[in-house]
Amino acid sequence: MSKSVKILAVGDICGPAGLLVLSKKLRAVKNQYDIAFTVVNGENAAGLGLTKNDADEIFDAGADVITLGNHTWSKLEIRKHLDSCRYMLRPANFAPQAPGVGFGVFDASFGKVCVINLIGRVEVNINSENPFLEVDKILKKIEEKVILVDFHASATSEKTAMAYHLDGRVSALWGTHTHVQTSDCRVFERGTGYITDLGMTGPLDSIIGMKPGQPLAQFLGNPPERFIPADGVSRIEGAVFEIDCLSGKCLGVEAVRVS
Repeated sequence: MSKSVKILAVGDICGPAGLLVLSKKLRAVKNQYDIAFTVVNGENAAGLGLTKNDADEIFDAGADVITLGNHTWSKLEIRKHLDSCRYMLRPANFAPQAPGVGFGVFDASFGKVCVINLIGRVEVNINSENPFLEVDKILKKIEEKVILVDFHASATSEKTAMAYHLDGRVSALWGTHTHVQTSDCRVFERGTGYITDLGMTGPLDSIIGMKPGQPLAQFLGNPPERFIPADGVSRIEGAVFEIDCLSGKCLGVEAVRVS
């Protein structure tokens, strides 16, 4: 007899507007979908990177685990907190001397759940280790049935390749980083739920979360300027994965967009 639960994965939080909509709407979304566990990517909560106050706000809003990405080190103060807060993960394929950890096993209402944070290498130049080989090493250490992976990567091909690589070995794999929600929710043949990118939790009137003026000027050839997070009407984007707790297999995936 199977027992299924629903897992919510929330796309990259972008700036104060993203934090605000998360604080206002996340618990309602969790209640609406009867969510048992929530993972939020917070690497852009401060525009670039996140602070301890940002992390506290994300946890207060209802996140169980925060994952990060290529802007992990943009706010230097977060380094010491990565060592002290086991519920905040940085990509596991960063160099081994980096602060913090890249995966963890957590208690949930339905039992134990493992969350793994990885970063891609295609068009993401941060000198990381091979994520495919790193996740293989991690999975040899994991005994839990419910395993969730946030793959923070740019190329859709790299994300899809990872899904084929992990099909049947993890419960769910979602992509983050590009801030645009994709329409390819699916369950792979061996039971891994997948979406190429969760999207962005932040302002609609923006260029992937930033005020349009600066990135537009750069595309026009103007000298680069510091990007500023946009404000205004925002929405939460992510996906809900229904997981069989006994087998660890995904039963279904649904994209979520809430303004």
